[in-house]
Amino acid sequence: MKIQKVIFRVAVVCVFCSTLLLQNLAKAEDGTLNEEAQLAQDLLNPIANIYTIPIQVLYDQNIGPADEGEKLTINIQPVLPFSLNEDWNLITRTILPVIFQDDVFPGAGSQSGIGDINMSLFLSPQAPTKRGVTWGVGGVFLLPTASEEALGTEKWSAGPTFVALGQRGPWIYGALAGQAWSFAGASDRADVNLTQIYPWFGHTWSTATTLYIQSDMSYDWESEQWAIPVDVGVQQLFEVGSIYVSADLGAGYWAESPDYGPEGWRFRLQFNFVFPK
Repeated sequence: MKIQKVIFRVAVVCVFCSTLLLQNLAKAEDGTLNEEAQLAQDLLNPIANIYTIPIQVLYDQNIGPADEGEKLTINIQPVLPFSLNEDWNLITRTILPVIFQDDVFPGAGSQSGIGDINMSLFLSPQAPTKRGVTWGVGGVFLLPTASEEALGTEKWSAGPTFVALGQRGPWIYGALAGQAWSFAGASDRADVNLTQIYPWFGHTWSTATTLYIQSDMSYDWESEQWAIPVDVGVQQLFEVGSIYVSADLGAGYWAESPDYGPEGWRFRLQFNFVFPK
């Protein structure tokens, strides 16, 4: 499937979701349940004690030496919390990327398939600290599951990860950081030595609508290059039958990108399915 066709379908969904979001914002004066607004805010918390399956669509462009490449990534990101005892939770976060890309590598044409899985495990207290800080510490694992050589690193990598965040009324802010080093894999591929930092800041209204700014930045110590996208988006929570679903629309700009990496504007669409525990 050509990326242009996929983008067209995503654009149709974006227009539909935008209409729903505007309708809900227009009803803001009616207010909604505080419980729903809190749940909407908790969806920005990567270690919240809720079962969620976010499905995120990212579109990047101007990739490669000729700036003609484009890439569509669908990230399937289940988050599963487990209660170890009255004081501690174990939260698993897995990212399975499905990738469609064109002209990213000169003369290589198009590639599509599964990328490398990114899995994180966090040990986190059930309750925040006295100052209201929620935190978690654990490990991150990069698994060489790519279906094509051009879609992954062909390396096994692992390292520590940490997250801390605060929630003050309608405001939420925090940062997640991780470091991964390769320890096995194909000897003819570059080693992995990657730092990832994910700061975010958001505000939630009583309509369960959240406006946020975030960045999924990284630093490659092997090539000594930064990748820094800055995204702004709006998220709306809906009740659908017995579950809640959020729709998330956003756009971003590459403040810094590595050689032959994406440049200019990027776009994102995300649906988050929330299931009762």
